[in-house]
Amino acid sequence: MTTYRIAPSILSADFAQLGKEVRDVVAAGADMIHFDVMDNHYVPNLTIGPMVCSAIRPLVKVPIDVHLMVKPVDRLVPDFAKAGADIISFHPEASEHIDRTLQLIHDNGCKAGLVFNPATPLDYLLHVMDKLDLILIMSVNPGFGGQSFIPHALKKIETARAMIDSSGRQIMLEVDGGIKVENIAEVARAGADTFVSGSAIFNEPDYATVIRQMREQLNTVVSPISD
Repeated sequence: MTTYRIAPSILSADFAQLGKEVRDVVAAGADMIHFDVMDNHYVPNLTIGPMVCSAIRPLVKVPIDVHLMVKPVDRLVPDFAKAGADIISFHPEASEHIDRTLQLIHDNGCKAGLVFNPATPLDYLLHVMDKLDLILIMSVNPGFGGQSFIPHALKKIETARAMIDSSGRQIMLEVDGGIKVENIAEVARAGADTFVSGSAIFNEPDYATVIRQMREQLNTVVSPISD
């Protein structure tokens, strides 16, 4: 039986009341909080840093899943670990030494993930699968919320799932970009088990209803994936 995780992205939350937003979405059934970090360098947007992560950490007990869209990446890893991150993921293009960055994340007590943009090949996985706790497939180009799902991502999700299964390791397969009630089951059938959703949740008045509808869709999926 697959454990599916829904990870609302606070990139789409109301930052004027972020503490309340985080509490409310967890109370509505979120399994994780997805924390998007952008530097206006690696991606054309500027968002939030470790101080915000530190501020929301005491408010929720669920894991904080930090997605670093920054370059260089190593300088920020210890800061986010200290701020309370549970998972830290980064893009291979943002690290001069991918293996070393993964080890740095583990050395700071966090789970480590690698993120793949729509046009980034999965070849990197051949060399670091033994160091991964999470693989994140971007189904939009990173930088902004509210984008539409890129259908080609389904093939990449299927390939990543096959690689995880072949490795025999317990690695989360997360997807970020355009995830909503209408397509979450299709993404799960491709092999994903963790779903980042921003505007589809935070743009609705009732977070619990959206998350419940997502779970209802996931319950229709027949999958051989196991925990």
